[in-house]
Amino acid sequence: MINEIKKDAEQRMQKSLESLAHNFGRIRTGQAHPSILEGVMVPYYGTDTPIKQVANITVKDARTLQVVAFERNMLAAVDKAIGSAGLNLNPTNLGELLLISMPALTEETRKGFTKQARDVAEEARVAVRNIRRDANSSLKDLVKEKEISEDEERRAAGEIDDLTKKYVAKIDADLAQKEKDLMAV
Repeated sequence: MINEIKKDAEQRMQKSLESLAHNFGRIRTGQAHPSILEGVMVPYYGTDTPIKQVANITVKDARTLQVVAFERNMLAAVDKAIGSAGLNLNPTNLGELLLISMPALTEETRKGFTKQARDVAEEARVAVRNIRRDANSSLKDLVKEKEISEDEERRAAGEIDDLTKKYVAKIDADLAQKEKDLMAV
């Protein structure tokens, strides 16, 4: 019973870490990366569709993305969707494909993106702590139902605390790496 609670808590904490990595991918550094366009929705026959489902996005070089629409007649819609997505990106339409140059980040935008990264990391820390709270609550319920002793509950709570510290440390390390990437000129 205790092992199931710990295993569930660890799996949920791992998912929080994966979500953090996904959210960090959306924060633009000076480098070109396809995940920057993940949130872009393209009108496709009357339905807003994720850009990945209507176009192929590749990295041409360190500061340029190349977007090729699966259907040629969709290129203008993809161009318009990227331009209006609020990413401060201006695609160049070459007829068969789009080239998107990543503008150099100013000191001010770097600081703004760093703040955004810190906010995302704090959300992940809160999620991990909430998972710890839920696991500890489950342990207390087991003690009330007399399925485990108080000593077993304290030992398991200590292990869950250690697990929490481990995941918070991973979040902090990921944040430090993201900040380093953002501040690199």
